[in-house]
Amino acid sequence: MIEDPPLLTLRRNFPRPTAEQLAAFADVPTGFLVDAMKGRGALHHRIKPIDDDKARFHGTAITCDNGPADNLGAFCAIEVAAPGDVVLAAADGFEATAVSGDLMLGMAKNKGVAAFVTDGLVRDITGIREVGMPCFAAGVTPNSPVRNGPGTVGQPIVIGGVAADAGDIVVGDMDGVVVVPHAKIDGVIGALTDIRAAEKEMDAKVRSGMATAPFITDFFASGRIQEID
Repeated sequence: MIEDPPLLTLRRNFPRPTAEQLAAFADVPTGFLVDAMKGRGALHHRIKPIDDDKARFHGTAITCDNGPADNLGAFCAIEVAAPGDVVLAAADGFEATAVSGDLMLGMAKNKGVAAFVTDGLVRDITGIREVGMPCFAAGVTPNSPVRNGPGTVGQPIVIGGVAADAGDIVVGDMDGVVVVPHAKIDGVIGALTDIRAAEKEMDAKVRSGMATAPFITDFFASGRIQEID
């Protein structure tokens, strides 16, 4: 006989980034982080801020898997979240009901949660904006979910096409959301020094009138282009 699963599977204790590691990601553009991870790490492009004025955040991931039309995992993730955590609420991209609304996010803000991110939908846009906490979602619907489970908290998930786990670092801005795996944190921090320098140099050149990227100049001189009339 196949037994019913528990309504919630919870992992409270997971490796967390240090305060110094977290501080290194403050105000870092998501594009820089993607460059540091060889072009990867961003959630699906549809996952964007509900309020453009509350689009920037960084924090430690507290993951939850909710499944379609359910948000038991998200409520429980908020309950065990530490101040500064970012709730990553996977919903299998389900689009018939919302994962969260303004009341849930209000409670999350009261707990000290830094941001809420889901690959599903949310509702109560006016209320969410009044809460004033960064909220990223794939869209909006007034339809409400249930809280039946099963769900998980603090375990690996896939959200917006990206694998994530509790203890990863999550960063968001107007461009979207990027997940930095815990094991890659120090490597990304190290790579950011060179990326910032390269971006600053190229920005100065473009502002000074540069119209052709150096690699395009090299490509046109490579002899690998066949021109036809």
